[in-house]
Amino acid sequence: MKNSYKRIDAHLSSLGYCTRGDAKKFLKINELLVNENRVFNPSTKAYHDDITINGEKLDPETLTILLNKPSGVICSHNDAGVLIYSLLPYRWTQRNPKISTVGRLDVDTTGAIILTDDGTLNHKLANPKKEISKIYEAHLKVPLKGDEEKIFASGELLLNGEDKPLLPAKLEVLSPTCVRLEIVEGKYHQVKRMFAAVDNRVVKLHRISFDNFTVEDLKEGEYKSIEII
Repeated sequence: MKNSYKRIDAHLSSLGYCTRGDAKKFLKINELLVNENRVFNPSTKAYHDDITINGEKLDPETLTILLNKPSGVICSHNDAGVLIYSLLPYRWTQRNPKISTVGRLDVDTTGAIILTDDGTLNHKLANPKKEISKIYEAHLKVPLKGDEEKIFASGELLLNGEDKPLLPAKLEVLSPTCVRLEIVEGKYHQVKRMFAAVDNRVVKLHRISFDNFTVEDLKEGEYKSIEII
């Protein structure tokens, strides 16, 4: 089945190759082929799958990325500082609709975050009713007391400022001050607030996985395209 059928300049601008106004110049500089025939007229219509640029297929019409976020990087389009989108190829940052993160990770939190320009998918993955698994590794300021696993699994832990208790979470103790925690919600600063509720403090936090996608094979700052059905 073919993908979208529209003008060449519409394809180029939506995928971030150039603006519609610059499409004519782009076509002079780059070899764009439609079914092996070179095109110079930006108003020519074609199917996405029939187009190549300099021998390469067009970028996908929708793009979903798994990225291993470094510390100090901000999950925002507008804040001051190093933004997560600066880690991506410039062309991807010019796509319309924009690529956005699915939820956020704090500036000092590292690890798995998904980015996509598919609004429907973003909404689906961010919906707390989906109860998507997220696994974190947390380093703690002081040793565990020993009752944290039971408290987190109870489904009765009420965070400060919340009116409903958290859903049960699974705690795996790696050492007295290092744990893995699996949650299926995404409340604001949830992991940090959970440990604050048991008189501890998270000093380092890394999200290992989001749903079935892990960043254990990605270095900090690295990313890869993924497909979510």
